Amino acid sequence: MMGTKEIQDLEKEHGNVFEIDANLDRLVGRIELLKYVNPLNIEKEKQRFFASKFTIEPEFKYPKLKFDPYKLHRLFFSQRLERITDDRIRRLYQEVIYHYSNMIQCIETIGKGKKFYYNSLRVYGTPTERDVQNARFILHFDDEPVSSDMEKVLPPDEAGNYFANFSEQYSFPLNIRFSKNMAAEAMVSNSERALLIKKNIKFSKNQLLTLANHEIGVHLVTTYNGLLQPLKIFSNGLPKNVETQEGLAVFSEYMGGALTLKRLKELAYRVLASDSLIKGYSFADTFDLIHGQYKLDKHEAFGITLRAHRGGGFTKDRLYLSGLRKIYKRYQREEDLDILLSGKVALDDEDVIRYLKTLGLAQPITHKGLSFEQKLNTNQTLDFILNNLK
Repeated sequence: MMGTKEIQDLEKEHGNVFEIDANLDRLVGRIELLKYVNPLNIEKEKQRFFASKFTIEPEFKYPKLKFDPYKLHRLFFSQRLERITDDRIRRLYQEVIYHYSNMIQCIETIGKGKKFYYNSLRVYGTPTERDVQNARFILHFDDEPVSSDMEKVLPPDEAGNYFANFSEQYSFPLNIRFSKNMAAEAMVSNSERALLIKKNIKFSKNQLLTLANHEIGVHLVTTYNGLLQPLKIFSNGLPKNVETQEGLAVFSEYMGGALTLKRLKELAYRVLASDSLIKGYSFADTFDLIHGQYKLDKHEAFGITLRAHRGGGFTKDRLYLSGLRKIYKRYQREEDLDILLSGKVALDDEDVIRYLKTLGLAQPITHKGLSFEQKLNTNQTLDFILNNLK
């Protein structure tokens, strides 16, 4: 961790970079996409959809915007990047501004059908043919017997206690909040530095271990490592970081002994649900693919369909499986993962992070991914699958 004197010296040397970085930090706090894309009336629309025998299209309502998108765009593009004399750093900040601009357009068009979908594609892309083949490969494996660890019997307050105990092995604080309006059972809010837990549901023991390794072991680790970097872009997020961050998080589940074939199949269903969007499937069509054809439980199938169709078509979920494949291949090659935990960064950012380190503008990580040293997976089927993903 850097001292005040070191930071002051850096600010003297790279004043324009720090000024623009601070400006962006003030602006970016307002554009956390997941805060806006989760519907407010999930349970009501779920009941209506089930009552219609899976035929009517849900009508989701979304939170109101708390900013003026046009004004925010203007403030991002008013940054005087020409004052950054270092070409590589100037290009990095240019890409960062384009990335945040795309995020604003996503938020601005939530609930507006294809408009949102096309903006989502710009940020998250669509599954490749290889992604779809990998998903189908995973889904052809027979389900494993259900163990007692998979029974959903634990209430949200017990989940909160579990996460609090789990986080004691890390040297950062854990802020826990409970929320009704979430598509996920638990998720990290980067801007609030909090772990959000869904109310009114039950958790299994395996689910808690999975979420702890995923949300605390990677997402909060990268949140707090990013906050300790000299530049705020590390904590706010570099472009295209989601695939790498989710890949690390699922890899953490695997190394922590939490990943199951059922969970891996869930990630495969998410790829197929994302792929169904580009084929023009309605909510009911995607649900029928997963529940009708693949025979997944209707509640789980609804959750996966919701995640893909929220906002008007949200392709973020396709990145978990491809991210896991890339991180696992890297692990097989015995390449270091620490640099990827230095903030909300992507595999493609490694060279620029190393360059920033030579200038003192990036620092080694403070918080480690503890599960990465554990190698607790004992499921040989998972090893076979991960070794054979294309």
